[in-house]
Amino acid sequence: MQLKIMPKKKHFSAGRVPLILFLCQMIRALDVPLDSKLLGDLVQPPTITQQSPKDYIIDPRENIVIQCEAKGKPPPSFSWTRNGTHFDIDKDPLVTMKPGSGTLVINIMSEGKAETYEGVYQCTARNERGAAISNNIVVRPSRSPLWTKERLEPITLRNGQSLVLPCRPPIGLPPAIIFWMDNSFQRLPQSERVSQGLNGDLYFSNVLPEDTREDYICYARFNHTQTIQQKQPISLKVISVDELNDTIAANLNDTEFYGAKPSKERPPTFLTPEGNESLKEELRGNVLSLECIAEGLPTPIIYWIKEDGTLPVNRTFYQNFKKTLQITQVSEADSGNYQCIAKNTLGAVHHTISVTVKAAPYWISAPQNLVLSPGENGTLICRANGNPKPRIGWLTNGVPVEIAPDDPSRKIDGDTIIFSNVQERSSAVYQCNASNEYGYLLANAFVNVLAEPPRILTSANILYQVIANRPALLDCAFFGSPLPTIEWFKGTKGSALHEDIYVLHDNGTLEIPVAQKDSTGTYTCVARNKLGMAKNEVHLEIKDPTRIIKQPEYAVVQRGSKVSFECKVKHDNTLIPTIMWLKDNGELPNDERFSVDKDHLVVTDVSDDDGGVYTCAANTTLDSVSASAVLRVVAPTPTPAPVYDVPNPPFDLELTNQLDKSVQLTWTPGDDNNSPITKFIIEYEDAMHEAGIWHHQAEVSGTQTTAQLTLSPYVNYSFRVMAENSIGRSVPSEASEQYLTKAAEPDQNPMTVEGLGTEPDNLVITWKPLNGFESNGPGLQYKVSWRQKDGDDEWTSVVVANVSKYIVSGTPTFVPYLIKVQALNDVGFAPEPAEVMGHSGEDLPMVAPGNVRVNVVNSTLAEVHWDPVPLKSVRGHLQGYRIYYWKAQSSSKRNRRHIEKKILTFQGNKTHGMLPGLQPYSHYVLNVRVVNGKGEGPASTDRGFHTPEGVPSAPSSLKIVNPTLDSLTLEWDPPSHPNGVLTEYTLRYQPINSTHELGPLVDLKIPANKTRWTLNHLNFSTRYKFYFYAQTSVGSGSQITEEAITTVDEGKMAGILPPDVGAGKGKEEWRKEIVNDSRSFFGLKGLMPGTAYKVRVGAEGDSGFVSSEDVFETGPAMASRQVDIATQGWFIGLMCAVALLILILLIVCFIRRNKGGKYPVKEKEDAHADPEIQPMKEDDGTFGEYSDAEDHKPLKKGSRTPSDRTVKKEDSDDSLVDYGEGVNGQFNEDGSFIGQYSGKKEKEPAEGNESSEAPSPVNAMNSFV
Repeated sequence: MQLKIMPKKKHFSAGRVPLILFLCQMIRALDVPLDSKLLGDLVQPPTITQQSPKDYIIDPRENIVIQCEAKGKPPPSFSWTRNGTHFDIDKDPLVTMKPGSGTLVINIMSEGKAETYEGVYQCTARNERGAAISNNIVVRPSRSPLWTKERLEPITLRNGQSLVLPCRPPIGLPPAIIFWMDNSFQRLPQSERVSQGLNGDLYFSNVLPEDTREDYICYARFNHTQTIQQKQPISLKVISVDELNDTIAANLNDTEFYGAKPSKERPPTFLTPEGNESLKEELRGNVLSLECIAEGLPTPIIYWIKEDGTLPVNRTFYQNFKKTLQITQVSEADSGNYQCIAKNTLGAVHHTISVTVKAAPYWISAPQNLVLSPGENGTLICRANGNPKPRIGWLTNGVPVEIAPDDPSRKIDGDTIIFSNVQERSSAVYQCNASNEYGYLLANAFVNVLAEPPRILTSANILYQVIANRPALLDCAFFGSPLPTIEWFKGTKGSALHEDIYVLHDNGTLEIPVAQKDSTGTYTCVARNKLGMAKNEVHLEIKDPTRIIKQPEYAVVQRGSKVSFECKVKHDNTLIPTIMWLKDNGELPNDERFSVDKDHLVVTDVSDDDGGVYTCAANTTLDSVSASAVLRVVAPTPTPAPVYDVPNPPFDLELTNQLDKSVQLTWTPGDDNNSPITKFIIEYEDAMHEAGIWHHQAEVSGTQTTAQLTLSPYVNYSFRVMAENSIGRSVPSEASEQYLTKAAEPDQNPMTVEGLGTEPDNLVITWKPLNGFESNGPGLQYKVSWRQKDGDDEWTSVVVANVSKYIVSGTPTFVPYLIKVQALNDVGFAPEPAEVMGHSGEDLPMVAPGNVRVNVVNSTLAEVHWDPVPLKSVRGHLQGYRIYYWKAQSSSKRNRRHIEKKILTFQGNKTHGMLPGLQPYSHYVLNVRVVNGKGEGPASTDRGFHTPEGVPSAPSSLKIVNPTLDSLTLEWDPPSHPNGVLTEYTLRYQPINSTHELGPLVDLKIPANKTRWTLNHLNFSTRYKFYFYAQTSVGSGSQITEEAITTVDEGKMAGILPPDVGAGKGKEEWRKEIVNDSRSFFGLKGLMPGTAYKVRVGAEGDSGFVSSEDVFETGPAMASRQVDIATQGWFIGLMCAVALLILILLIVCFIRRNKGGKYPVKEKEDAHADPEIQPMKEDDGTFGEYSDAEDHKPLKKGSRTPSDRTVKKEDSDDSLVDYGEGVNGQFNEDGSFIGQYSGKKEKEPAEGNESSEAPSPVNAMNSFV
């Protein structure tokens, strides 16, 4: 049969067939290959690709550019509306439209005002297939008004009073950023006592004399226009009590007396907000900021709580010394009452803020483009949510659907448009508008009806080469409308392919799982739909694998000898291998002692450094193999060496020809000690800057005794010389006389200049300062210059002392700067320095990754995709994306549990990653966050996914109970990890004879709901081995084994009968005793003295009953005698019990004496007050008390194992050590590990380690130790 690729078929109830069919077709229609030639030929309605933001604030100093870009086939034309009416750009000479684009450019720099063009703009892109529209773009010019003139009176306060310095900045667009600085443009220090509120005012909980200053200045920075406005300085004077008393006394008569008293300590009161309650409304997804600032003496501390709830973990942040509570990505669940508490030593005050979270519309399911063929059906779905619930409205080609031309193939049902039996005239662009009082969403989605015959996009006659026994993938990318079916044939005769050998993928690819030599040949791919057929041929060649048939071997050689490694490679004749030798995974040393021929690596004159791991690597264009061996170098037999010594030091050092930047040094060599001097080493000391530290100056030949030395300015030089021969280096000579050179300007600038902000509004410029030797003169300073890289600003410069850092305040967030640091001294400046680029401080990212998608690869691995965030929203160096994921629900037990969260980090601008180590048949939830140098951005919307079933683990236990003659009963516990729905159990068993040989294997299927099973009709006294495992629909799990023995045949009996009343006389019945084991003796009781008995022993088995008889006589009766009690069993048992009881009592007394049931540990510790032996509480690190043995309190976790020695099995503790990077995990695009897994796990308390009973003596001993 021919194997065809068809869309997957599913069966549904009759009532749901149309809608599900539409959805399937819609999904199929979106699968258009991104082939440039194909896309260039297809007719397509317009799609808006780029547009200006809804709220577009422009710079009035620059031309206005309103973006509108769209694509389509044929290319679309563009038109605009302004304030709801047609905007005729031809009538306005200042307005032009970019060629081939809808972007408007309004030239206001030559003439005109920005205010003239304020309004609401909307762009329409139209071609013969429909019209797409942009959002309503509200254009407004930015405004940065000046502060109103005002006269500010000086403020005089007494020490300890509270104060609020108002800012009241001018209202600008967008709102200004407020900060307080002094006349030197230095930020005013803030603390728990002094802080800036959200409204820009500066709050003092209480003033101190050091707050006195005349330059409290509020600045307003308008980022859009890069301007800063300044308020008039405010003067504040804080008078101490003594100073105030002196002032009062100087202004009063001698007869009057007043005394200023210091401000009393007072409980807190709130400066803002006022009253006991207030209201706050915030939109979903924004940052909720709540503020409480209090005054009091001492300075109050602020605490935050949420009534009837807890503050969300990972989204709660505190700013402004905990006076501001911020919750990121706020949602409706964050609504409620929040309480701030201000507390000091004299009391506390509360304020309740009632928070209501509303929501502008947000997408649940935005409409997607729909590509159909004539006669097909489909749907457009537009679902959004918000608070209040948004209204859904539909437009077609920019016109409300209610007044648009009627289309019989279209039916509107609320948020869904249903298409049936579409034709080419049904092509159009539909707009979905979801709006409420807080905003709107607008989405364009086109319906494109195409009739296209099949096309095969893969190039013809491609040659695929694959190594034998590896998978082969033959591509056949295709397109057509309706969707074509795919068939594959092999050979020119057209033999069809079969499913049992090949795998055909939905994208047309043919997979040969294990390619063999006979897989070589020509393969033909055929695509068919009702409009036509297309085919393509590809070729496959199977190559032999490369193998190392002779590997290098471990070698131990003596130093100075020769070693050879052999490596023979066998490969496919049509492939040319490349043989490479490596040492310790690196290249071989560049040394002529290493030589490589065809199969050998030879090392001559081996040294100690040659030891290591040598690897032979063979590579072809299709595969590679390698093999390694270790070389160990040992010392040869030592031989006596001639006695030599290092030279004696030079002497008589003399300085001549002393110039500003050079001097000549002359010396006399010392004795060479029988080894010629090879060189002299000259060192210098700078007695002015680094006394006692010697530096290398120069080296000269061993035949020279004079050296011309180059000097640096402003250094107090001393020189010394050392001689060196083949043995070593001499000790240094005596130092020469000192020589001070003249000062000069620096000849170099600081190195390692960097610009990196530590806060969102600063730029920290750092450099490596010059040392004293490099300063070239006194008065070393640095000229620090900076300006924004992407601007025309002039350089801003400041001269600082000999430091290594300068902080620029009030910078925009994460803006590139050009930086220069130039050295200067009292003589002059260093050369012009090089420019270095830096960045101002980072801030947390603002936007969460969107369009998060999960592709479940298998039961333990999932692939996550997301759309990258705009780089501007990162507000810092993009470090990567971080995925938080956790198991939220077990698909088998359907119960919610608290599961530890796991984190994986993917470096760089990745858009997907792999999640390994997942639990099969489980429900996971994840979200994605972008990470910069400041931290994490907001989380994306949680995305859930299910892992499919896997094979189960082994049953938790298996035991055999109630053995009988011919049956055994098995009891078991289900698998601890079923990894799906158990379908059945499989029991396999076989007998084992006395020689340990295994008998025939029996298979038995057991229903999944059973935990007990009895096997009947077994052989007696036989050992059986059992293999037991569970199954799901995926397959069988691990097995558990056990062995057991059936009981002995009860047919083995012992009988007894007096011979004189035997069976022949019929007066006495045989008495029987059943022997249930394999003993070879049995005691007979209750016999009469002096009587003859007949005994018969028989056994019954498969061969029948077999027996033998004998006769014996009991002894005569004996007179009764007194029983010795000491030999009686009951007496011995009683004595043992008494001894055991006494031993237990002694143990208890010993324990109570050394520890006691109520040993007063607390009083003992309080009396000695030794802080290093106080037990510490687990919760907060404070010191607690020991518990009495009779307190009956639960033991702390981890104190001891339960008495039954069982430990409850924890939840899955899969480790990502093989993948993750710690935290913070990082994966490559394919899921491989590149870093450290960062695991923020919330560990659950261990169970089974607590007890409410009094400790036993054994536990008491454990606790005592």
